[in-house]
Amino acid sequence: MGKNITTSRSVFRYDNGELTQRKDQMATEYPLTVMVNGEEFVTLVCSPDSLEELVIGFLASEGVIRFKKEIKRFTIDESLGFAYVDLVSSNQLRLQDYTKRVIGSCCGKGRHFYFQQDVKTAKTALHHLTIKPENCLALMRDMQKNSKLFQSTGGVHNAALCSPEKMIVARSDIGRHNALDKLYGYCLLHQVPARDKLIVFSGRISSEVLLKAAKIGVSAVISKSAPTELAIQMAEDLNIMTIGFARNRSFNVYTHHERLQLS
Repeated sequence: MGKNITTSRSVFRYDNGELTQRKDQMATEYPLTVMVNGEEFVTLVCSPDSLEELVIGFLASEGVIRFKKEIKRFTIDESLGFAYVDLVSSNQLRLQDYTKRVIGSCCGKGRHFYFQQDVKTAKTALHHLTIKPENCLALMRDMQKNSKLFQSTGGVHNAALCSPEKMIVARSDIGRHNALDKLYGYCLLHQVPARDKLIVFSGRISSEVLLKAAKIGVSAVISKSAPTELAIQMAEDLNIMTIGFARNRSFNVYTHHERLQLS
């Protein structure tokens, strides 16, 4: 039996001069400690679903693995909050390259990246993916419509792996980086090539998010929010098309506007 991804509790709502009691759905926050080759590697604070995808995607993003076949054994004890990963090679993990850390669901300083690993794992996009403007907006609508967890709680980030024409898979999580790691894990578990795909995302395109997309290997990122300057610089360097503020009938193209199919 898996953990519930939402919980219900009574709240008091103030509206137009009245205070009333009602039931409200809240997103569950779940700490998952990942043990690699018998040693504690990280604690991820996440939404408790698609946990195998999350762990595998996170380990690939950190450069611990590149393929699913590098994992000899994988088990999760959801009642205790532990994931156990045994690698094929006992020498594969050099703990001196990493630091034990808790990676929170918050943004900014709650999430730490070690650029030594980012340099090894971020990929320059080689596929010159093109997309029609109407498809950009349709994919954003599809992702938002698909997220039942966001609709019930309002407390999660959404991310979807898409072709230029349709959504392939979507994931939600209280942590925006976790949602992307779940997509990465999905690609590895199901051997889905990402080079001709794009990511549609609900949060801002920070440098960390752009690096995640580059590690997954997609050619474009579409967000309903804003990018940061560093993310745009990285997108230029990594050949990734970036689109922000995709809402209603408009959006901004920040890099590689030539890939937008206007006719």
